[in-house]
Amino acid sequence: MFRTRFFQYIAFSLCLFLSAGLLAQKQPSTAKEIVFKMVKSINELERLKYSLKIIERGKKGFNHYESSVKLNRKPRKIYLYIKGIELLWVSGWNNNKAYVKPNSFPYVNLSLDPLGYLMRQDQHHTLNEMGVDYFASIIEYIALKNLDKFDNFFKFEGEERVNNRPCYKIIIDNKDFGYENYTVGDHESITSIARKLHISEYMILEVNPKLNDYFDILKKGQVLKVPNAYAKHVTLYIDQLYFLPISIKILDDKGLYEQYDYHFLQVNPKIDDEEFKKTYKDYKF
Repeated sequence: MFRTRFFQYIAFSLCLFLSAGLLAQKQPSTAKEIVFKMVKSINELERLKYSLKIIERGKKGFNHYESSVKLNRKPRKIYLYIKGIELLWVSGWNNNKAYVKPNSFPYVNLSLDPLGYLMRQDQHHTLNEMGVDYFASIIEYIALKNLDKFDNFFKFEGEERVNNRPCYKIIIDNKDFGYENYTVGDHESITSIARKLHISEYMILEVNPKLNDYFDILKKGQVLKVPNAYAKHVTLYIDQLYFLPISIKILDDKGLYEQYDYHFLQVNPKIDDEEFKKTYKDYKF
């Protein structure tokens, strides 16, 4: 009798354990669940390592970049390697300038302003947007702004394997994408306007050809043409394990605007503090 009850108890406990496991592993089934779980995962991130492939529409066609990245979120620290070029940026260090070893003349290490001309010419984003936080903030803004009509904008289109990872495919479709006039206020810049409206600052430059670069002085009362949203169409692939974006493809009214693909993603890996110092043994600063 004792043995019978004992095995019944074990079987019952095993069922409870398996049921709890299945409940814990329950996967989201709607676009809203997936999107907000992605935002939550990004907000909880501590560190990342990845290789990034970038396609961005520039003044003379499409620019292609590839880089290897180490990122610590809080405090923000970045190490970047691009074809022999090394870059180190650490919050509060080096007067908040990027420390750069170029792979060409003048062959000396440079301290460069992340928002300066040399580091952002014909590029859509700066070091401040490196990682996944920036796009999460844009997507979260779109989601919250359209919460009452969420399904009109966001579509869950099943599962696909992208960049060698199983992913959820989310489509964000803005059929009303277009342009409108914006009157510049006090002490506003292209960047501050873009952040306020949650749009792309590079796109503001692109649709206002009289503006030469990010550093044009804007006058109060000046009228600019600006997009009414960040994108017309977004294809977003979200990793099923980490709930982080693996691929982001963004289109405007002209077609492909930018695309970002994350490869060899490592989430919260151990990264020693020494790896964010220019004296680290594997670097060549």
